[in-house]
Amino acid sequence: MIDLLSESGGGRFWRAHDNVLERFVALHVIGEDDPRAPGLVEAARTSAGVLDARILRVLDAEREDGRCFVVNEWGTGISLDILVTHQGPLSPRRAAWLVADVAGAIARAHHAGVSHGRLNPENVLIDRHGSLRVIGLCVDAALHGLPPGSEQADLEDLGGLLYCALTGVWPGPSGSIVPAAPREHGAFLSPRQVRAGVPKSLDLLWRELDRPAASGHRRRLGAGPDVSSAGRIAAELLAFVGDPSGMQESLASAIPPINELRPVWLPALNDPLPHDSSHDDIPMVDAPLLEPVIVPAPVEDEPGSDDPPIPTVSSVSSVSSVSSVTELPTEEGIPVFGVGESGDDVQWLRTRSTPPPPPPPFEDLPERPLFAPEGHRRPPPELPPPDLRASGTGFWPWDTETGDGPSDTAPTPDEAEPVPGRSWLRLAMVVGVALLLLVAVAIAFNLGRGRDPLGGSDHDGDDANPTSSTTPVAQPRVLAGVTPGAFDPLSDDGVENDDALANVVDGDPETTWSTSTYTAQLGPEPPALKPAVGLVLDLGEVRTVTSVEVATADGTSTVGLFASTEEPTAAPTGDPLATATGGGDLRLAPSGDAGVRARYLVLWWTVLPTVDDGFRADVSEVVVRGE
Repeated sequence: MIDLLSESGGGRFWRAHDNVLERFVALHVIGEDDPRAPGLVEAARTSAGVLDARILRVLDAEREDGRCFVVNEWGTGISLDILVTHQGPLSPRRAAWLVADVAGAIARAHHAGVSHGRLNPENVLIDRHGSLRVIGLCVDAALHGLPPGSEQADLEDLGGLLYCALTGVWPGPSGSIVPAAPREHGAFLSPRQVRAGVPKSLDLLWRELDRPAASGHRRRLGAGPDVSSAGRIAAELLAFVGDPSGMQESLASAIPPINELRPVWLPALNDPLPHDSSHDDIPMVDAPLLEPVIVPAPVEDEPGSDDPPIPTVSSVSSVSSVSSVTELPTEEGIPVFGVGESGDDVQWLRTRSTPPPPPPPFEDLPERPLFAPEGHRRPPPELPPPDLRASGTGFWPWDTETGDGPSDTAPTPDEAEPVPGRSWLRLAMVVGVALLLLVAVAIAFNLGRGRDPLGGSDHDGDDANPTSSTTPVAQPRVLAGVTPGAFDPLSDDGVENDDALANVVDGDPETTWSTSTYTAQLGPEPPALKPAVGLVLDLGEVRTVTSVEVATADGTSTVGLFASTEEPTAAPTGDPLATATGGGDLRLAPSGDAGVRARYLVLWWTVLPTVDDGFRADVSEVVVRGE
């Protein structure tokens, strides 16, 4: 056993290592006298008959030496409860794919006559490749003291797993640490009531599973999906997913990095035994003694010291009595590891019994004089005396062409030579100030004549181009009082996220309205669910419309503009007034300068942008311009 992972309810859960097959295993241990022991062994033997790669197998179960233990395969990954708690709910297609895989594994177990009994999010493990493993088949229920599970309870837990993956809360009958789903009037709210954007088909599937079963078997009510068995649930979910290509990689991308530790093999350790001092034969490595040491009086060892006795040295070659033998003081030793051929021996290195000889004394450095001797001082260079009188041929302050000595009188300011370059600097400063003054006068003159600082005029180009004008062309004004509505006459209920329709005319680009998410692209032929879907804009009265601006999310879509004076009740026919294809900001303008007279405008999407879960159009703003 390597790691004790948890300990509760009188049982322990270990990560252990199988020394025979060199693999890691999960080990559950309880007392043999525990009331759960018989049921735990029977549950382990029952689950061992189910062979499915998605279910962690039971490898062994036994009762011996006062303990009852069950050995399972070891799985690495992140459980569904941790995933939805830290990363949030999954997208509808990922959730459907995950629960469909779990339902397939449970269907295999039901076919063998085995029920899980406690299928909660903690028992669904997802690895970093997007593959899942079901944990605790039969065994987890027995460890919690529960009776053997039933197929009916497993089907209800499958619905709870779908609910949890879609919303991040748990409504299942089995216990879980995931927060409980909200209730209203004693019943759980549906997934669509908890989280916006849940597809209607998945919401209806959970509702069918939440209905009470008749005669102990799940039956199909009305026109809802068939949820009578785990296999039927898996088929319904896979039908919603559609093409399964890339779903495993998509699920893996939603999983945060998993800290997978490398296996650590630790040697088995026995329980500590009472200390036997007779085996304390650790060899000593003593430093060599320079000469015998005689201590006047023996020094007793400190109480409780475990150090072995230190050899004594006598002043004579033979010891005739106890009084002639003295002991050295007790000294601390330093352990030396890695000694010997195997490298596992330990020896002790003692300190020297006598102090080492002192180091040799330092040699005194020769004294250095503070000042150099007078005889070695370098004489200063002989320089010609300065001639303070400025001469025409020499260079002040020394004149090398004349041998005259210094003048008795200092030169007057008029006679001294000026500093080179000073006159040019003064001249440059005067010129710069004059230029700045000239520019200031010119700017003031132009401004006084009503022109710009450079002398130009706003009407200089009128003579050259009489037809040009700086007045911008006025844009048609934005029509107010526009009321949006979802327009889906090709569906049964005509609902397309109606609660978010006000976001398209609220002037806030951060709020959006979205169509439903479709698993297939729109189109007239299967597998498309319908040809098109759209929005209807009520202008309040018949008005002139010149253009409609639609702000959409990124992605390629195709939308057409239809107009009428009567409220539309059926899908539009004929050619649209304008069509736009692309993403971002789209503009639809009827041909002609006069626009079109209408009260109702229909934005009709025939192609939806591709999103992670399928196909959906997201609209943040719609602006209608006209008169």
